Amino acid sequence: MRIRALFPGTFDPIHYGHIDIARRGANLFDELVVGVYDRPLKSLLFSPEERISLVKSELAEIGNIRVVGYQGLTVDFCHEISAKVIVRGLRVFSDFEHEFRMALANHRLAPDIEVVPLITSEDHTFLTGTTVREIASLGGDVTGFVTPSVARALKRRFEELGEEGSGMFSISSLRD
Repeated sequence: MRIRALFPGTFDPIHYGHIDIARRGANLFDELVVGVYDRPLKSLLFSPEERISLVKSELAEIGNIRVVGYQGLTVDFCHEISAKVIVRGLRVFSDFEHEFRMALANHRLAPDIEVVPLITSEDHTFLTGTTVREIASLGGDVTGFVTPSVARALKRRFEELGEEGSGMFSISSLRD
């Protein structure tokens, strides 16, 4: 039996933590579909098409990964693509509570779908898309967090946004 899994996320932008989880998920399952969610309840820096393109380019060398966009409930998308598993990454303790609640809700909606959390590699425990966006918005060097092509895409986007872009992602205290 072939097992297809879904690794869902916004990937805004894709970073080394995402790439690590995708590689490891691809090693566990026959096929890993990376689902780029296009209607999250948060503002995004890149359009769905741009995010899909970036994710495809970063994961292109992994033969059993397919990248697609989706909207709606993740478990409904799992049924559409015949995925039996949702792969999620856990970085820190606070992720566990959120992922635990999400897994319980998804199990209530679709008891046939299992959630497999992968503990992030130690090197990536601090890494979030929010952190990457904030550093990039302030003109910081993000090459330790994302691939060179993603770093260039971030730089271009914040150049396009100009002054207004530097204030878009002040979630933490990196300005202080």
